[in-house]
This record gives sequence, structure tokens and C-alpha cells, in this order.
Amino acid sequence: MARRQTTLTVQRTARVTPNMVRVYLGDPGFDDFEPNEFTDSYVKLLFDDDVKRTYTVRSVDVEAREIAIDFVVHGDDGIAGPWAAKVTPGETISMFGPGGAYAPRTDADWHLLAGDESAIPAISAAVAALPDAATAKVFIEVIDVDGEVELPSRAKVDLQFVHRGTGDTSPLVDAVREAEWLPGQPHVFIHGEADAVMHGLRRYIRRDRGVAAEWASISGYWRRGRTEEGFRVWKSELAAAEAPA
Repeated sequence: MARRQTTLTVQRTARVTPNMVRVYLGDPGFDDFEPNEFTDSYVKLLFDDDVKRTYTVRSVDVEAREIAIDFVVHGDDGIAGPWAAKVTPGETISMFGPGGAYAPRTDADWHLLAGDESAIPAISAAVAALPDAATAKVFIEVIDVDGEVELPSRAKVDLQFVHRGTGDTSPLVDAVREAEWLPGQPHVFIHGEADAVMHGLRRYIRRDRGVAAEWASISGYWRRGRTEEGFRVWKSELAAAEAPA
């Protein structure tokens, strides 16, 4: 089923870290946006030349009538990042959605969440939704200490930031694999760069730790060296290759 298209207006922007900009969208158009129950709620933003880019909704503030979306910015690289860095209040943007599939399960004994900057909005929303009695281990990979952000939560959250520097390796993989594995049934959410997530951690979680599919949301949000269009092709090819014969 096609997701509805909504056009919203930029209210303001804020620099969250040196490499992340938060854009607040609202009226005119806020009433046309219908939030869902997922903490990984995402929309497809429509840019010039009908180019679409997928982004997680960081938060929806009904009282302020604002939707916040975080953008990772690497100078003039890409489409969405430069737009977020330069956009001004009053400009509009269209989006499709929201979609989503994950929210922390209340019947889990504990929660494991991990990802890079692209997963910060979903992880932030997830830990904010956890109840007081919940326990979570959270691993977030950023460039350096300047990329670290606060993750408010009522739950007992063990948060670890890992720094990759300017290289292409992902220390997130080792951080998760070397971490203490808590007793009981975990609910796992791991998203980010596809090679690290799909090749470095999915097998570890599913096979080595024995976490069943219904207890694990593990997928790539992007892949190094590929546009979103190229990433979607790669992801489809991977799914086809892994499908039962």
C-alpha cells in the first residue's frame, strides 16, 4: 500500500553535533502527518529531481506541533545533508510515510541496541520509550567525542560510545561482540552501516547467541561507497541470495 504524501514547513534547525543537524518540521502541514507506534518510525523525504532519501523520525511533539529529523552532514557530500545544513525556516519539503517495524518489547528481559550515527534517532526514541524497570545495553559508534549525544531514559541504560576516528573500520562490531551478555531473553536492535551490521554482527547475534528472528531487528541503513539507490539494489540482491531455495 502506498504511503501518504505530506508537505511540511521548516520551523527551525539546530546543530546537535559538529556532524549532525536537527531539522524541525511543522505547520503548515503538521495535521497531515500521522505518527505511528514504532520507535524506528521513518519517512522518505522528497528532494529535487524526485530524489528520495530515507530518514528516521527523531521525535514528534504534538504540543509544539513539530517533527524532528536528524541529518548526518559531511560537508557538501550527498543530497540530504547539505540541504539540512543550509535550509531556512519557511521552506517546505514533502515526505512519504511514516513506516516502521520496531518498538522495544515489554516482555524482554533486557535490550541490546547498537548502531552508528544513522541509528541514533531510532535508538534515542527506543531508550526514551523504555519503562523504569527495563535494562538496556547501548553501543553507538561515532567519529570522536564531539559526536556523542545524550540519550535520556527512565530505564537502566548502560551506554557506551565507541570512536572510529576518520577510518573506514567499524569498532562497533568488536564492542558488541566483547560486551557482557546478560542472562534472559534480549530484544535486539542493531542498525547502521551494512557491512558492519549484516556481516559483522547479524551472524553473531542470530547464530552465536541464538537470538530468534522475532527478537532481533538487524539491518543496514546504508552502505559505504553506495548511494541509497545502489544500497537498495545491494540489499535486494542480498535478500534474494539468502532466501531459501
